[in-house]
Amino acid sequence: MASRIRSLVCRECGTEIDVAATHVCDLCFGPLDVRYDYREVARRISREAIDRGPQSIWRYRDLLPVDLDASDDEGPVTLGEGFTPLVHAPQLGEELGLRNLYIKNDTMNPTNSFKDRVVSVATSWARRNGFDTIACASTGNLANAVAAYAARAGMPGYVFIPANLEAGKIAPTAVFKPTMVRIDGNYDDVNRLCSELADLVDWAFCNINIRPFYSEGSKTLTYETAEQLGWRLPDEIIIPIASGCQFVKHNKAARELIDLGLVSGDGARMPRLSGAQALGCSPVATAFQQGETHIVPVKPDTIAKSIAIGNPSDGSYVVQIARATGGVVDSVTEEEILEGIELLARTEGIFTETAGGVTVGVLAKLARSGRWRGDETVVAYVTGHGLKTAEVMTGRSTLADPIPPTVRAFHERFSQAVEERGPAITPVRGVTGGRRR
Repeated sequence: MASRIRSLVCRECGTEIDVAATHVCDLCFGPLDVRYDYREVARRISREAIDRGPQSIWRYRDLLPVDLDASDDEGPVTLGEGFTPLVHAPQLGEELGLRNLYIKNDTMNPTNSFKDRVVSVATSWARRNGFDTIACASTGNLANAVAAYAARAGMPGYVFIPANLEAGKIAPTAVFKPTMVRIDGNYDDVNRLCSELADLVDWAFCNINIRPFYSEGSKTLTYETAEQLGWRLPDEIIIPIASGCQFVKHNKAARELIDLGLVSGDGARMPRLSGAQALGCSPVATAFQQGETHIVPVKPDTIAKSIAIGNPSDGSYVVQIARATGGVVDSVTEEEILEGIELLARTEGIFTETAGGVTVGVLAKLARSGRWRGDETVVAYVTGHGLKTAEVMTGRSTLADPIPPTVRAFHERFSQAVEERGPAITPVRGVTGGRRR
């Protein structure tokens, strides 16, 4: 069967090279992307073929950079990642004036973040191309996913993390027994070290030397969103920005869906793509708001550590895409991040980490500024579970003093609250102080 993967192509100068474990153009140092033979893809793919696929990202295997077919005994390295819920959010929508608001709840992935998507693709590509060790530079979620998928693949895993990473992300990674390398510095320092090591050791660094393949896994979020909306694209998507890589790939995914005819009618328009950053690490939002394309690096200072990348590699592309699609890039304060976490939990029962608080915070900020009429279909990507950063919520709620285990005590404490919601509590006949006579 003919390969769908044609080459790697430089995003800046258009130079094509053979498929290999490299991510930077030798001529202009631009980023490399996977180029597909879309005629071959179109010959294979259809809504019906996708529907027959597994309930995971691998239902979209024809648009992923790993050559697999029905006779392939090895298959992808998978833990069932993807096909997470697209949740209609009526309570949150009512507060924000949006009747068709949806949350793409990627907290439901195997290691509770969207990184499972990209790591499944990266590990599958690495194993099929002769690598025996998988590694990454990470702010936590990627380390967690690499550790799990390395274990699944039976490969050694090395994860490089900042020394001040949240405890809630270290323990769930350590349980898979990777080699954990803590670096005295921030993510940019960690990434710089791994970039140097990638030239010295024959390892597959997910987000460095095999980045072109790894990053393609992000597209599956948008494929799923369109499929779950009945094969139509939403009017706008709100996306958290770290390196900006995910944002770029969602743009590519939407274009592929349109060009291949998988979406049609009103749902075949490019959605507006909008980005969300924490104010304490918002170089992309700053460039967008200043009308610039060049990204000025910053030193991160935010509780949203999973997206705290001060020198985002794809930041300039995020700005260009946001402008081209009619989107925006905005930021929120630390307090607005925490309020975003609480708002989503209180209205829809979804507990997100700080990065999700950034996304919901920007969503709320844009809604309250009058960005939407109210009937648009808006989707917010929530990419990590709240238990990963639960410590940031410490002290946000206070507990009242305990009451004795009696109906009388409950009535005395809560009768006013009950009366506000309906009839007052009437003590059960024959019951005093919680004991039946």
